[in-house]
Amino acid sequence: MDSRNILVAYFSCSGTTRKAAEELVAATNADLYEIVPEKPYTAEDLNWNDRASRSSVEMRDPSSRPRIAGRMPDMGKYDVVFVGFPVWWYIAPTIINTFMESCDFSGKKVVPFATSGGSGIANCEKNLRKAYPGIDWCTGKLLNGKLAKAQFAEWLANVNDEK
Repeated sequence: MDSRNILVAYFSCSGTTRKAAEELVAATNADLYEIVPEKPYTAEDLNWNDRASRSSVEMRDPSSRPRIAGRMPDMGKYDVVFVGFPVWWYIAPTIINTFMESCDFSGKKVVPFATSGGSGIANCEKNLRKAYPGIDWCTGKLLNGKLAKAQFAEWLANVNDEK
């Protein structure tokens, strides 16, 4: 990746997406920002088998925007922003919408990445592009395992080439 300023922003409940974000930071020399919910998720909140669990209720409500704790990053410093999350119900968790709507992505390349126990990232990308058409989206990647440096380098080169 070239010398542009890069931010890796991520949301993680179990630590899996955090590990992927940390690997990406190591490969890109990027800054790291954790998207932390104002009200942390408990194990009960994340029980997708319980229709009354917090995550189930949020994911059924397209207008759900869980609040983010702390300050948002200074987006003016960055040219490329990687946005990471676990795949929930085949899409990004609604807190990602909160993040996307809380920041100014003008003039930035935005690259989604995700972790998942069985789903791909394609539906997440499709929905994010549809919800935020004014953003310059680049092709994302599912980061379920440790990527070799060469794989990161190839992906990042493709990000640079995308217009």
